[in-house]
Amino acid sequence: MKLTHIRLLVVDMDACFRFYRDVMGFEVLWGREGGGYAVFETGGGISLAIFPRQEMAESVGTAEAPVEVECQDRALLIFGVEDLEATVAGLRARGAEFVRGVEDHADWGIRTAHLRDPAGTLIELNSPLAHEEWTEELQREAQRLEEE
Repeated sequence: MKLTHIRLLVVDMDACFRFYRDVMGFEVLWGREGGGYAVFETGGGISLAIFPRQEMAESVGTAEAPVEVECQDRALLIFGVEDLEATVAGLRARGAEFVRGVEDHADWGIRTAHLRDPAGTLIELNSPLAHEEWTEELQREAQRLEEE
C-alpha cells in the first residue's frame, strides 16, 4: 500500500483551483476551473486533488452534518522547499497571504512559513536548518536514532 495523493474537500472549487494553479504554481493534471474535480502535480510523486465537500458528504452519508464548524486545524499540507525566503517572496507576489512568516524552529530542526488556501487549509512550507542550529536535545535525539 502507498499514498498516491491527498484530496482536499472544499466549498469553493474555483477559488481553490485558482489558488493551487496560480498562486502555488502547481501543474494541472486533471480538471479545469468551473469543474467538479481537479488534480495537481506537486513535484514529489504525490498529487493534490480538490473535490466539493458537499459531494463527498453525500457519498459517505454525512450530508446532514454542518459544512463549516469552527475548530482547531485537523490537517496540514507540508511542502519542502530549497529556498524558503525566495519561495515565500514568490508566493506573496502571486497574492498569497501568510499567517506566519519565516521562522526558525531549532527544536524541530526546520525553518517554516505558514499560509492558508481559500478553503482554510493550513499549509506549511519548510526547509531544514543546519544541524549545528538544532537544539542540543534534538541533536541528541537524532544521534540516538542513527545508532538504533
